[in-house]
Amino acid sequence: MSADRSAARFHLGLALIGGLYVALIVALLVADLASISPAHLARALASREIRAALWLSLISCSITAILSVWVGVPLGYLLARVPFPGRGLVAFLLDVPIVLPPLVVGLSLLVLFQTPPGLAVQRLVPVTYHVPAVILAQFAVAAAFAARTMRVTFERTDPRAERVALTLGCSPAQAFWRVALPEAWPGVMSAFTLAWARSLGEFGPVLIFAGTTRMKTEVLPTTVYLELSVGDVEAALAVSVLMIGVAAAVLVVTRAFGLRDS
Repeated sequence: MSADRSAARFHLGLALIGGLYVALIVALLVADLASISPAHLARALASREIRAALWLSLISCSITAILSVWVGVPLGYLLARVPFPGRGLVAFLLDVPIVLPPLVVGLSLLVLFQTPPGLAVQRLVPVTYHVPAVILAQFAVAAAFAARTMRVTFERTDPRAERVALTLGCSPAQAFWRVALPEAWPGVMSAFTLAWARSLGEFGPVLIFAGTTRMKTEVLPTTVYLELSVGDVEAALAVSVLMIGVAAAVLVVTRAFGLRDS
């Protein structure tokens, strides 16, 4: 009985410590929701500039998520299943965009496209301070999350089915497409939704590399920044609540289609 009481006190202590952070999250959400009315949200959505930022956010995040999964799946598979020289270095480099300050990522992209190779690309396709800069700024960070998610997915997937497929005459590519990838599909969905959500909240790299030109490169995070800069707190809060709603929907999708063991 004393052991049960000791365990209960221990768990209560953990709950008190962790509960403080959970309470902070709840307080933040309640504060945002209580600070605006449906009329404020309707006024924000009636703004031509905010609607344009919303559409650009939805389109750019979707493109970014697709590109992130496109590179994250092969990278995750290689890191999880294929031993090769420099694998540790590749894994380290994939973590760099995650730990770098966002403004540094944006500045690095800006500098890259001022080099001779970057300028050569821009002679063909304008990038800096154009829509491609928005997508590239989002992709530079989101793809790292997708690759990490896919690596964990393939590490959790039993490779024996692939080995059996190889012994039955499948090539490595056939075993990947017919066995490994279908088994990893929940992880692919998780990588997609995480990359999408990360792209939606990306601010620093977009601000530095794409700018905040209204009706051109403005996305929802930069809309919040612009509205605050002109003192329209109500509009900034309305856009923030809109982003909270979108993020909540993404979390629901992640829980529904994400990793089974997460």
